[in-house]
Amino acid sequence: MSGQQIAKAAKPSTIRASVGFPPDVYRTLEEIARRKKVSLAWVVREAAEKYVADQWPLFGHTRL
Repeated sequence: MSGQQIAKAAKPSTIRASVGFPPDVYRTLEEIARRKKVSLAWVVREAAEKYVADQWPLFGHTRL
């Protein structure tokens, strides 16, 4: 590995996670993605980011 490859491996821009959904929720996410012409992963990331933004004030911290 080159130094640049090591740096990228050490600080990934995203972290992969495996998440399970009930079938009806998954189908709805697929439909939202299809209508918005984006990936299902994009829909899930967007939803997670909005959820965190909405919930963060409850923890009394400022977001980095």
